[in-house]
Amino acid sequence: MSNPQVIGGGRMSRMERSGDGRRDSGPKVSRAKTMRRLWRYMGVHRGLLVLSLILAVVGNALALLGPRLSGTAIDAIGLGQGEADFPVIIRMAGFMAMAYLVSAVIGYILSRVMLRLRRKVVTRMRRDVFNRMVSLPVGFFDRHQTGDLISVITYDIDTVNESLSSDVIQLLRSLVTVVVSLVMMLVIAPQLVLVFLVTVPASALYTRWATGRARPLFRERSAQLGALNGMMEQMMDGQRTTKAYAREEEVISNFDRANDAAVSAYARAEYAGTLVFSSVNFINNVSLALVSVFGGLLYLAGGVGLGDISAFVQYSRKFSGPINETASIVGELQSAFAAAERVFRLLDAEPEPQDALGANVLSGVRGDVRLENVTFSYLPQVPVIRGLSLTARPGDVVAIVGPTGAGKTTIINLLMRFYDIDSGRIMVDGKDIYALTRESLRGAFTMVLQDNWLFHGTVYDNIAYGRPGASRDEVEAAAKAAMIHNFIMRLPQGYDTPIGDKGHAVSKGQAQLLTIARAMLGNARMLILDEATSDVDTRTEQRIQKAMLALMRGRTSFVIAHRLSTIRNADHILVVRNGSVIEQGNHENLMKSNGFYASLYQAQFETT
Repeated sequence: MSNPQVIGGGRMSRMERSGDGRRDSGPKVSRAKTMRRLWRYMGVHRGLLVLSLILAVVGNALALLGPRLSGTAIDAIGLGQGEADFPVIIRMAGFMAMAYLVSAVIGYILSRVMLRLRRKVVTRMRRDVFNRMVSLPVGFFDRHQTGDLISVITYDIDTVNESLSSDVIQLLRSLVTVVVSLVMMLVIAPQLVLVFLVTVPASALYTRWATGRARPLFRERSAQLGALNGMMEQMMDGQRTTKAYAREEEVISNFDRANDAAVSAYARAEYAGTLVFSSVNFINNVSLALVSVFGGLLYLAGGVGLGDISAFVQYSRKFSGPINETASIVGELQSAFAAAERVFRLLDAEPEPQDALGANVLSGVRGDVRLENVTFSYLPQVPVIRGLSLTARPGDVVAIVGPTGAGKTTIINLLMRFYDIDSGRIMVDGKDIYALTRESLRGAFTMVLQDNWLFHGTVYDNIAYGRPGASRDEVEAAAKAAMIHNFIMRLPQGYDTPIGDKGHAVSKGQAQLLTIARAMLGNARMLILDEATSDVDTRTEQRIQKAMLALMRGRTSFVIAHRLSTIRNADHILVVRNGSVIEQGNHENLMKSNGFYASLYQAQFETT
């Protein structure tokens, strides 16, 4: 039976779910669109932005008074044409000092304003990225390296905002400097301005050509740094396995290759940016030489005074300087654009589809679960679950067994709507789960997974995560039921002992017991145990079996287990193979049928 269409939300399509598995997958973002989106982040703080623009214009304009004042002072010296006019010289020097001092003070205020603006933009951008990551489906994280995602939320956002805080204002200053300098040069000696009709277009055309070549290099640099971070994260997570198999040399070799690729990408990008700066600097020096030569000839011809030539040369340097500075920050801008593209691709990643319009809240849960002819595939044309049907009545313990890759954990993912089915129906208490809100559906389950997860905090915090606001007595009662209370009391600070996100200070089995205690604290009517005792030794496993049975009593429980001895008392055992239920029944009936389950059980019994 096909699923009904869900209005206003619904399911993630199979193509959306599968993705292409590549790092930074997604459409390339145009530079214009990237700039518009960056502007929206800055535009929210219009007050600070306008203030920074005013300060930049006023401060730079004051600094540009210096050359004109110095030219007037030089003319006042006389240089053999009469006595020096010292009052004018002193007055011009005072004006210059005042202009430069006020410009410096304004520059300091501008830096403080930009620092505040940057802090606000970074905070908002990082919050937006994190909120988007929280809303993404589980499949997204299955396809992307953790280190690469961390690189986006840290390095890439910092790179973007470094440019927002410095390069943007620098460009504005450059624009003011170019305009004012050009006007002053036209006033002083318009003939000499003709030199820039050749050098400025040459600089602009070359910069445009060079930046077009540099941009892909900076995009590759960000991607390679993200890949390197991903590899580092993987290496740190798997260091015990690396040492256990003595694969240190191979890991080092792999790191060297990734490091060389990142360094090479970084060097190519920096080389491209430096080449732009050096080449434009050469063109600007040529223009300065031409101005000096033709200015000298014009002075000898009596066309301009020495003070005017001095002022013109200073303005010409200020006019060429911003062009040179613009070329010098091309690398930073290209790096910022590449980083911004990665940030916006993450922001544009498809979140979990919204709940159906008018979706109901699952309440008064009884735990009646049915799967009807469910089919599912992670990748198109590669089904993992085929026509699966099962029924779990309230309070039933349903064990799901089968070989690795048979689809056992996938069934749990479908029940929780971590992934959406291709066809069929999943019902809870007679309601299609796609007509329910995800929050209420997932809140109806308590999970203990094979990969136990602890966060950085105290033992109490980790157990109470299963029910926020739980009292100390309730947490201790759950820990006692999970057979972990005595161990906790032996810790230096008992329940207040801090443990890291990797569970340092506790063993793998003890970490699993803490997650079991967390589940026991919950009030959900349905329970999922995915290899919940996989990291517990046989003696401890036997000790917690009674507690686990007490936990499952009255709850609809789905238990995935490779140790078939742990699910002998299950009400129903589903034997899954190649995505289909090939046998079902209780332990005794399945053993009597002498089928696939019996062969699995006997094989385990013979090897234990």
